[in-house]
Amino acid sequence: MTTDYDGIADQYKESKLEEWRTHIEQFTLLQMLGDIAGKSVLDFACGEGYYTRVLRRLGAEPVAGVDLSGGMIDLAKAEEVRNTLGISYQQGDARAVTLTEPCDIVFAAYLLNYAKNYQELLEMGHAIARNLKTGGRFITVNNNPDDPPGNFSIGRAYGFTKHLEGELVEGAPVIFRFHLADGPFDVTNYHLSRVTIESALGEAGLGDIRWHAPSVSPEGSRLHDQRHWAPFLAGPPVAFFDCTKR
Repeated sequence: MTTDYDGIADQYKESKLEEWRTHIEQFTLLQMLGDIAGKSVLDFACGEGYYTRVLRRLGAEPVAGVDLSGGMIDLAKAEEVRNTLGISYQQGDARAVTLTEPCDIVFAAYLLNYAKNYQELLEMGHAIARNLKTGGRFITVNNNPDDPPGNFSIGRAYGFTKHLEGELVEGAPVIFRFHLADGPFDVTNYHLSRVTIESALGEAGLGDIRWHAPSVSPEGSRLHDQRHWAPFLAGPPVAFFDCTKR
């Protein structure tokens, strides 16, 4: 049931342009990041490099991106050729990555939600900690583990829905369905509780976990009134948090 990103690379790239991703997801993540000029950054699950390029343009240096999908990395490298920013991209499993020098920030937009169980989550946590300097930060957004199935349809107003395979238990598949103009496509996440996430990351050496409420950018508020964004903010389908390497 693991998502084949090679087959949906172009569609997933298009989905990054949905309004909620710009005006809630990206805005909230950038608020969490703060000033990263001169900081070294590793972007795990970088996809086609959307956020990797954002991080570089914010002044981070050096910046590297890693993704399991060869199709995604091909798109990222092609964009680097068209618009050179000095980003290095590598195909591979994030759990196996070891940088020559640990970095200031590990960033990941949707990585942990691909872990099917505690052990896989712990392996991701070890990889994050291994590639961070002491005191370095991990900043991420993932499926919201506290989002109840009764709330899974609220995303339709923003271009996506969530679907549960079976009961909402540890390791249950949660399908994100993106509804694009040329048709839908699915991405499979896995449900692990907030307690499980905090426990695995803590065991891996990451602490001071802080969960952040999403917020809407000023431009997003100009585009749509409060009623448009209210369901998303009241019952967020995705969750944001950061933590530090002890």
